[in-house]
Amino acid sequence: MRIRLKGGRVLDPAHGESLVSRDVELVDGRIVAGTDLKADVEYDLGGDVVMAGGIDLHSHIAGGKMNLARMLMQEDRRAFPELPGAFCGCGGGRAVPTAHATGCRYSELGYTTVFEPAMVGANARGAHLEMADIPNLDTGAYLVLGNDDFLLRLMAAGAKQEQINAYVGWMVEATQAFAIKIVNPGGINAFKFNARWMQLDEANPHYGVTPRTVLQTLIRAVTELGLPHPIHLHGCNLGVPGNDETTLATILAAEGRRLHLTHLQFHSYGTEGDRKFSSSAARIAELVNKNPNISVDVGQVMFGQTVTASADYMSQYRNRGIATPKKSIGMDIELDAACGVIPFEYRDKSFVNALQWAIGLELFLLVDDPWRIFLTTDHPNGGPFTTYPHLIRLLMDRDFRNAQLATLHKAAQAHTLLGQISREYSLDEIAILTRAAPARILGLTDKGHLAPGGVGDVVVYAEESDREAMFSTARLVFKDGRLVVKDGAIVETVAGTTHVARPEFDRGIEKDMQRWFDEAVGLKASHFRIADHELRNGAGPTILTCEGVAP
Repeated sequence: MRIRLKGGRVLDPAHGESLVSRDVELVDGRIVAGTDLKADVEYDLGGDVVMAGGIDLHSHIAGGKMNLARMLMQEDRRAFPELPGAFCGCGGGRAVPTAHATGCRYSELGYTTVFEPAMVGANARGAHLEMADIPNLDTGAYLVLGNDDFLLRLMAAGAKQEQINAYVGWMVEATQAFAIKIVNPGGINAFKFNARWMQLDEANPHYGVTPRTVLQTLIRAVTELGLPHPIHLHGCNLGVPGNDETTLATILAAEGRRLHLTHLQFHSYGTEGDRKFSSSAARIAELVNKNPNISVDVGQVMFGQTVTASADYMSQYRNRGIATPKKSIGMDIELDAACGVIPFEYRDKSFVNALQWAIGLELFLLVDDPWRIFLTTDHPNGGPFTTYPHLIRLLMDRDFRNAQLATLHKAAQAHTLLGQISREYSLDEIAILTRAAPARILGLTDKGHLAPGGVGDVVVYAEESDREAMFSTARLVFKDGRLVVKDGAIVETVAGTTHVARPEFDRGIEKDMQRWFDEAVGLKASHFRIADHELRNGAGPTILTCEGVAP
C-alpha cells in the first residue's frame, strides 16, 4: 500500500531538514522517495509538522520490578482508571500503567520505540513476555550486569578480558538483550555483605573488586564485543548529597571510551549551603561538554505521585523510610541483582524535591550538545512518561519555566542557577533528543529519520505555540506504515518487534556456564536461554549484528 502525507513540514535533523515543505511517502511499512504515482491513501497535512516516531532509550516498562510496583500501587489504578471510550480497552494506571496501556499512552504522544533499561537475567523471559503485550511499540532491553556473582568471581580470580567478554556475550545472547546496564557497580552485591555505601574506589567487602574496576572491565567488554549502545551506567551513590564527586570521577574513569550516564539528575548533588544539599549540575555539565565520549539522560523529576523501582536496593533500602504511602518491597532473585520498590510523591513545596526539579532542568540547559543528552524522567522514578509534553514546554519556553520556578520552595529558588539560564530548546533540538540522537546512539540506522529506507514510523503534530499542548496530542501516528493514532486517540493496535544484539564471542564459555548453572542456579543453562521463537508471540526478534574492535 502506498500512503502519501502531503503538504507537511518535515523536521528531520538526521538529514538537515528543518521544517522543509515536502511530501512523505510510505510503501509496505517503509519510507520511500517521493513519486508521482497515485497513492492508495493520501492525507493533506496543511503545513503540520512531520517527525520520525519518538524513541525513548530509558523507561521502565516491563519486568519483575514493574509488576511488583503494580502490585504495591493498586491505588494508582483506582486513581487513573481506563479512559472512557478507550478504543483498545487498555486498562489504567499513571505511574505504573499496565503493559497494554503503556503502549497506548506512548503512541498517543508520538513514540514508536521504547527500551526497558534494567532487565535482570533471571527474569528475562518474563520481561520479554510482557514486552510482547505492549502494542504499537518496538522494544528492547538492557541486561543488568556488574553485581552478578559469576562476573565478580571471574574478576576476583584475575580472569583475562577475553573470558569476561565471552561471559558478557553469552549472557546477551541467552537473555535476548540489546545492551548492558550496570546498576551501582558492585554495590548491590556489597549490600548483601552488609555494606551500605560504595565509593568508586572502595573494595567490595567479599570479592575485593572496586566499582571502578567493574565499570572499566565491562566498558572494555562492550567495546570489544561491538555492542551498538555503550555501557548504560547507573552510578554509585544515587540520591546522596556529595555524589557529584563520584560522578565527576566516573566520567574520568571511562578514560575516553564511550559511556552513557543514566538519570544524571540523581547523581548531581553537592553538599553546599546550610542544608548540605546543593546543585552540581554546572560542574558536571562542564565536564560532560569537555568529554565527547560521554552521553547522558537526565531522569527529570516531575511533581506528583509516582513510584520508584530500581535494582539499586542499596539506595532503595536507604529511602524506604520516606515512602509515600508508607509501604515498600525489597527482594533478590538468584543472586542476580536486587529490586526495591518504594512509592513516592515529589512535592513542589519540598526544598529537596524542588531543587531536584531545578537540577534536572539545569543539566538539560547546560549540556551543549543535544546529540548527547536525552529526554527522560527515568519513568516512573522521576515521574511518569506521560509528563513529557510538560517537560518539553519547560525546555522550550523560558518565561513558562521561570513562572514555574517562582512557585517553588523559596530556599530552593535561591540555590539554583535556573532563573539565570536564557537558553530555550528549538523544535529541531527537541527532534534531536527524542528521535535522531537516540537512534544514533542505539545504532538503529532505519529509525529516527524520514529518509528513504527508514521504517514507516511517522508522526504528525499540529504546531501550537503552547508546546505542551502540541506534544500531548499527535494528529497522526503511523507504526510501520499503519495508522494507529488519529487526533490523539488510538484507532488500531499493532504488534511491534524486539531489538536484540548478537555479538560474536568465544563459545568455549559454554561449558563453564553449564557447570555454573548446575552448581549455583536453580535451573539448567539450556533452560535459562531464551529462544528466538519465544519473542513477540513467535515472530522473533530484529537482530543487530555487532562489530567487535581490537583491545
